[in-house]
Amino acid sequence: MTFLRNFWQEDEGQDLIEYTLLLAFVALASAALFLGAGKSISGIWNATSTQLASANSGS
Repeated sequence: MTFLRNFWQEDEGQDLIEYTLLLAFVALASAALFLGAGKSISGIWNATSTQLASANSGS
């Protein structure tokens, strides 16, 4: 019973767990942003490529 009480009251690893969870949240949020930005950059690249191709064929 004493072991369980001591285990429940100890908080030495709490900071490490909090920082790990924070890091995981930041990693997931940045991955979501990169995926969204990738689609946007792909659209810009396709529009630029189309305009360059049409400018090249007009010369």
